[in-house]
Amino acid sequence: MGKIVSIEKMAEIYKKKGCNITAACAALNITRQTFYNRKAKSKKLQELISEADESLLDFAESKLVEHINDGDVTSLIFFLKTKGKKRGYVEKTEHDVNANPFLELMESLPVDED
Repeated sequence: MGKIVSIEKMAEIYKKKGCNITAACAALNITRQTFYNRKAKSKKLQELISEADESLLDFAESKLVEHINDGDVTSLIFFLKTKGKKRGYVEKTEHDVNANPFLELMESLPVDED
């Protein structure tokens, strides 16, 4: 039986591996199931993982802002579509619920006057 990895070590490696469970498990030489079992049983591990996830999200958001400040249009559009929804920055798809394809087809046919 292998050495039991501490909760702190699991969280540390999880964070170092970019919050990627598969990569963390490989580095720790444990299975994903072991990781999930330990997480389910440990409130502390759950909190440490949550903190790591939030930290990575904060980092990604700061990089997005850097790109926006550099004038990157794709980043700007992404930001507006996600954070600017309440100001109307959303893509809208309009649906004509009154459309009748059969009627439109019939109206497009030439009239036979015989």
